[in-house]
Amino acid sequence: MVTLKPFLILALILNALGFLQFGHALPSIGHYGKRFDPIAGIDFIQICLNNCAQCKQMLGDYFQGQSCAESCLKFKGKAIPDCQDIASIAPFLNALE
Repeated sequence: MVTLKPFLILALILNALGFLQFGHALPSIGHYGKRFDPIAGIDFIQICLNNCAQCKQMLGDYFQGQSCAESCLKFKGKAIPDCQDIASIAPFLNALE
């Protein structure tokens, strides 16, 4: 039983860490209102920012990633860009000469 004691302590610590929610401890930039839906577990701003990064990676210099990210913060993730939907990314496209 003495050899199981360290494993029992480790299991209790890991179990306790499982109940902590680290997302609320992260600092945010200002107050965004409905930034996170606790029922569905959806962070709209994070999804929006991730999609901006993905579109920038896919489209390169044709896509204004910085403007997209700023709109995610400004509109609180309500207009999430979809890289395959031209209407949702049209404001962030530019033509290269």
